[in-house]
Amino acid sequence: MASCRLICVLTLLTLLSPESESQISDCGQPPLNTRIVGGQEAPAGSWPWQVSLQQSAHFCGGSLINNLWVLTAAHCVPSGNPAGLTVFLGLQSLQGSNPNKVSRTVAQIIVHPDYNSVTSNNDIALLKLSSSVSFTSYISPVCLAASDSSFYSGVNSWVTGWGNVGEGVGLPSPQTLMEVEVPVVGNRLCYCDYSSEGITITDNMICAGLTEGGKDSCQGDSGGPMVSKQGGRWIQAGVVSFGVGCARPNIPGVYTRVSQYQNWVNSQITSNQPGFITFTSTGTNSDLSVSCTGLPPIPTPTPTVSCGQAAGNSRVLNSNSVASADEWPWMASLQKNGQHVCGGTLVALDFVLSNADCFSSSPNASDWTVILGRLKQNGSNPFEVTLKVTNITLSNLTGSNIAVLQLSARPPLNNYIQPICLGTERTFPEGSTCWAAGWSSGGGGEEQVLQEFQTSVVNCGNASADSICTEQFTPEQGDSGSPLMCQQDRSWFQAAVLSGPSSSSRRKRQTAEMLFDKLTRYQDFLTRMLGTFLSPEVPANTTTTTSSSTQTHCTFFVCFNLLIIALSLQLFS
Repeated sequence: MASCRLICVLTLLTLLSPESESQISDCGQPPLNTRIVGGQEAPAGSWPWQVSLQQSAHFCGGSLINNLWVLTAAHCVPSGNPAGLTVFLGLQSLQGSNPNKVSRTVAQIIVHPDYNSVTSNNDIALLKLSSSVSFTSYISPVCLAASDSSFYSGVNSWVTGWGNVGEGVGLPSPQTLMEVEVPVVGNRLCYCDYSSEGITITDNMICAGLTEGGKDSCQGDSGGPMVSKQGGRWIQAGVVSFGVGCARPNIPGVYTRVSQYQNWVNSQITSNQPGFITFTSTGTNSDLSVSCTGLPPIPTPTPTVSCGQAAGNSRVLNSNSVASADEWPWMASLQKNGQHVCGGTLVALDFVLSNADCFSSSPNASDWTVILGRLKQNGSNPFEVTLKVTNITLSNLTGSNIAVLQLSARPPLNNYIQPICLGTERTFPEGSTCWAAGWSSGGGGEEQVLQEFQTSVVNCGNASADSICTEQFTPEQGDSGSPLMCQQDRSWFQAAVLSGPSSSSRRKRQTAEMLFDKLTRYQDFLTRMLGTFLSPEVPANTTTTTSSSTQTHCTFFVCFNLLIIALSLQLFS
């Protein structure tokens, strides 16, 4: 009975323990690989994710990434037809006894949709096994390099496979799995090395090899893994893709860069997803000093930009008034033939958001210009910048719509030109004070200064969840495309796009109530156009608050565990 009670206690503690992601805990830790440098023949179990793809004989390698999926090269399975294809796991040699061997047929092949057999770009594919495999010391998954990984020149990597041991020289009997250690070669140097061969190295590739040659992957290794060790885990950086010959001087092997495909892999494998881990290189990236004819210049890193910051907007206003120059620095004047037509907002470094109705009569980008940093439509504006529009895209949903304008260049950011945050995932509770701004027809006096309107969020009643309602204010035709904006956590978020007085996207519900479509309705369209949205500035006390919350949670968890232990121990008395 006592032992039964003890089991109950242990069971309770197990249930209370925090869960872990199973694939992360399993990947990249071969128990039989304890050496730093090995010989040419790989000891059994050293690379337990290595697989052999066979159709009557071995033709390509691959790597196990969870209990049901294998990663390989697209050029190994270009047709996507799994018929007759077998995957061997736990294999040490292609001939003779393999006591740890397990085989599976292939149920499905997914070749990357953008694979180009001519350029070898996106040379990556996934194989779904006919049934799952159990992990052993000889069969276990590798970790994959996450999208924010960095592999500088010189990072040690290992490549494994049953391929040729030289150009035209097959692997001798009994064809034991081979391993070779090669350093990463930076993409700029690799680009220069391959330029004489007429081959372009892209960002979707990673290279490795010795300057003097002599070590490399070769024919038959295709699809196999290139891995690097970080801490106690092996992380797959590349998939064997192509080369010119094998192990030639100044011609490194080329591999598919795994970190470029995290989103694609996870979109195909929706359960028990592979373990993606960020590999971080130390030191400096020597590849940045490399240059040669035809090599594109080093891209200028995009500066870190926060949204929703307005240097001149620190006061509380209680009525409609004329705005100041740096109060709403994201405001844009959309002009046609030198005349203001609609308002808009800078929402990314080179994109402006407005109302689709503004372009119903003239959708051609060449007809439009955007002015940022403008306060007065008539008069001096020392901080303004005028930019051409290169593209206008409408959301094309049923009912009201928005427009995104791509600018010909990125404007300089300063106190008078800043982007606003997009409130697509924000809620604006009843009673929130919000503002609208725009160049109303006839408003702002002789100089037509930017006007601002204060309002409050009110209950929308039975309106859809994609609606936001405010107290009544009076936007005019020139305000169409301007923002409804609310401040949260010291940053300004755009909640909706205003429309002209005749548009259905702004509807009077009652005399003191107005309804708008929240930007939430257009989130998919905005994500497609802008990619990752700009982030607001993090308040200074966020870290402290988070730490305090975490500490409270942990303290509660520990105390709760101790309480359960105390209660359970009563079973022994």
